[in-house]
Amino acid sequence: MNKLKKNLLNWETFLLGILIMEFIVFGAKNPKFLMPRVLLASVNDFIAICFIALFVTFVMITGGIDIQAASIVGLTSIIIGVGWQDGGMNIWTAAILAIVAAAVCGALSGFFIAYCGVQAMVVTLGGSFLYAGFALLVSNISATEAYQGISGFPDDFKIISKFKLFDVIPSQLLAFGVLIVLAYILLHKTKYGRSIFLVGINQEAAEYSGINTRLVILSTYVLSAVSAALAGIMLTSYLGTAKSDLGANLTLNIITAVVLGGTLSTGGKGSVIGTALASLVIGILRFGLPLCFKVNTQYLDIPVGILLLVVVIGRSVISRPETAALFKKLKKES
Repeated sequence: MNKLKKNLLNWETFLLGILIMEFIVFGAKNPKFLMPRVLLASVNDFIAICFIALFVTFVMITGGIDIQAASIVGLTSIIIGVGWQDGGMNIWTAAILAIVAAAVCGALSGFFIAYCGVQAMVVTLGGSFLYAGFALLVSNISATEAYQGISGFPDDFKIISKFKLFDVIPSQLLAFGVLIVLAYILLHKTKYGRSIFLVGINQEAAEYSGINTRLVILSTYVLSAVSAALAGIMLTSYLGTAKSDLGANLTLNIITAVVLGGTLSTGGKGSVIGTALASLVIGILRFGLPLCFKVNTQYLDIPVGILLLVVVIGRSVISRPETAALFKKLKKES
């Protein structure tokens, strides 16, 4: 009975409740929102957040933060475009090159954080500017003007975002499902995942227990960067255009999804399922507000920012000893 009660009151259940409430509110306001064709098509607008947030969760559980992933999305996109159009590469070779480049970017930042002791905020903030600059440099190699973007990709590349299972479920949603399973197994069912949690709880103790904490930390930034590359590939395929600034406005949404999903900013706690649900909550929020309440898309960062502040401040207040004592007192009185 206690186990059932605990499961009903956990954070993931709360997020699922918010998601259901979004469907009820938006659906009541505009029935068009609940049309499967419209709803499933909306996935294209926020799937990059879903992809990247899953693996930024790994980073934040170790006590770090990654605000460079959005820049890596643009770098990936432009490498694919320039490699294919100007370098004469096969489109898939260009995509693999982009993934490798992203992994190198993640490893570079991870090295400075894990082995040089530089603060993650400083390194990834610098990385966001550095990799955005690299993307611009790559775009300047192209014969196409940067503002136009590179288009005309072959159909076999576009199909990865156009395919629909049973002519209904988009490939982006299928890919997200696969990534959830992989991330869940990796984080919650393997020795590597346990090492990530131990590093976040107490890095020194984890080191004494035989864990190569520096390598674990570095690897999380590589995984985050690779997930950004996958998001960049999917976005480039869907839009049919490679641009150096693709995904430039994703950072706030990614961090909010991870924190809202239950990951502590101080490390040591987090959940793949929580992050996945939070990503959907944010994605549906960003889709539903313009469709149902005519909110200008320029202002969509406001509710997301408010959501982030409420979660962080609320968690901070609840974790205070005085608050815990008050809840304990109220429980006894009831």
